Amino acid sequence: MSTFSQFSMTDPCSPISMMLSKFHDRALMVFILVVTIVGYALLFLLRNTYTHRFTLEAQQIETVWTILPGITLLFLAIPSLHLLYLMDEMKSPMFTLKVVGHQWYWSYEYSDFHKALTFDSYMLLDPDLPKGGFRLLDVDNRAILPYKTELRLLITSADVIHSWAIPAASIKIDAIPGRLNQIGLSFSRPGVYYGQCSELCGANHSFMPIVIEVISPSSFISWANASP
Repeated sequence: MSTFSQFSMTDPCSPISMMLSKFHDRALMVFILVVTIVGYALLFLLRNTYTHRFTLEAQQIETVWTILPGITLLFLAIPSLHLLYLMDEMKSPMFTLKVVGHQWYWSYEYSDFHKALTFDSYMLLDPDLPKGGFRLLDVDNRAILPYKTELRLLITSADVIHSWAIPAASIKIDAIPGRLNQIGLSFSRPGVYYGQCSELCGANHSFMPIVIEVISPSSFISWANASP
């Protein structure tokens, strides 16, 4: 999760979030280059205003500053479209986790096992927080997922529109009543990842956090077998 005075993006925890982070760095470098060139050009023209005040046209310069922005946009558009298609790709998921938004908590359903696992996840109040817990972010029941495993998430809502978001995994998907949205997910390392509902859903909108605990596949199987 992000920390105070952190200027960079949240540390990525999935292949897609890693690629998005690299794309962000590439786009930032292009942005800095463009701002530097344009700023230098403006200062140069302002300094030489009286020298070139009778210049009416410059075909070569106009050609260059039309072609260069087009090439620059290609450097941004191609990897951007590639990432958009990858985010919609879903190949051979190992199992499905269904997420249901309520006012104001989340329900999780693991329905692909021999015994379906279903539980609700409520925010912990301040007196119930464990030592070192995060206020307004910790929950009583975390969603447990394995890492290095292709997963499928099905998201819907039981009442109003919610939005299930995990910034570290670069995931934000709407939970809409009467409709199932799906997205692929794969974590590259273990850890505990926090998120919150990102759609204004009522008075207690800010009190329905999301916590995902990512563990090894063997530990996940043991947890699934031990769950009531």
